[in-house]
Amino acid sequence: MTIPLDAAYADQLDAADDLAGLRQAFVNDEPDLIYLDGNSLGRLPRATADLAADLVRRQWGTRLIRGWNEGWFELPERIGAKIARLIGAEPDEVIVADSTSVNLFKLVIAALRARPGRERIISDDLNFPSDLYILQGVADLLGGRHEIAMAYSSDGIHGPVETILGLLDHNTALLTLSHVAFKSGFLYDMPALTAAAHAVGALVLWDVSHSVGAVPINLSESGADLAIGCCYKYLNGGPGAPAFLYIRRDLQAQLVNPIAGWMGQRNLFNFDLDYEPAPGLRRFLTGTPPVVSLALIEPGVDLLLAAGIDRLRAKSLAQTEYLIELWQQRLAPLGYTLNSPRDPARRGSHISLGHPEGLGIDLALINELGVLPDFRAPDNIRLGVAPIYTSFRDIYTAVERMAQAVTEQRYLKYRDHRPAVT
Repeated sequence: MTIPLDAAYADQLDAADDLAGLRQAFVNDEPDLIYLDGNSLGRLPRATADLAADLVRRQWGTRLIRGWNEGWFELPERIGAKIARLIGAEPDEVIVADSTSVNLFKLVIAALRARPGRERIISDDLNFPSDLYILQGVADLLGGRHEIAMAYSSDGIHGPVETILGLLDHNTALLTLSHVAFKSGFLYDMPALTAAAHAVGALVLWDVSHSVGAVPINLSESGADLAIGCCYKYLNGGPGAPAFLYIRRDLQAQLVNPIAGWMGQRNLFNFDLDYEPAPGLRRFLTGTPPVVSLALIEPGVDLLLAAGIDRLRAKSLAQTEYLIELWQQRLAPLGYTLNSPRDPARRGSHISLGHPEGLGIDLALINELGVLPDFRAPDNIRLGVAPIYTSFRDIYTAVERMAQAVTEQRYLKYRDHRPAVT
């Protein structure tokens, strides 16, 4: 279809948006800034700022150590149960702990130990590199017995589904993938790949960091064994917020946490010298949780639950389709390429647009044109659509300024610049 290339049409779409009011629930100290990096760091909910003040001044400052018996101790499970509602899991199957990478390490080792005699780990080149580093480290730690079989995408955009299916065999211990690819936004068919892995007796571990809070996930219906995810992207939990892990209920007693610690001990205040894992998912806790950063995850999750994941997905699809239509009419003639799947059913909530001058354009947008996306090598300008607060006018304005960055050659002055964080 051909859509009008004007702000009035974007405003018309915003006027019909039944989620538009939720935009006011987030801090916006720069009204003129177009923020399209919510797939990397979500905005600050206003309720989180209020909670942070209470946590520091009253809960810590006044209640002191009494806070542990006034809600702190239960935070990992309580917030985990709320996240479970976003990912189609039972309340006792999700717990908040550590970082995404640490949780991945714990679950990969637990899974491999649960499949003795099997030596193959399957992943793909669209997976987040940190996940691959963890796999490499685990394989080395376990004596080099395990082979990491990599499936390679033919175009860097779409997941290599057929190659993955061809690699699955009865020597496979674990298949682990990102549900949504961090560069292209490709969305895997979770139920189909999980079923294929189970058919050969392998376990499956999904990284849902780039889908949780923006894409409907149903771990239970998919039959997923394990999952991890971060809380600072679409969940709006704050920079470096603790992550979460999921273990299907029937597997919890079978798996062993390789980083045993006192928070996962059955009777932690008996201070026994020998470790005995706690029942249920709490056995996958290790050290004392970071209460302040952990508690600050909750307001963002509450906002998503209030919005409803199906409504968020419907808006996300409408907004990414709108963005792609604007790209086709306005940006493709200027050398921008679509580096995300065209099929909305196979796409998450961010769009990557490529350009030979991508990094320079990204820096010009940030430093001069009031648009904040991010950049992923070699040429991807990622535009993160967080439907809970992104407006259609934001998308329209960003596209116009991306055009301006090229037509005015704003990128030229940044050709020799590469900031530490892109």
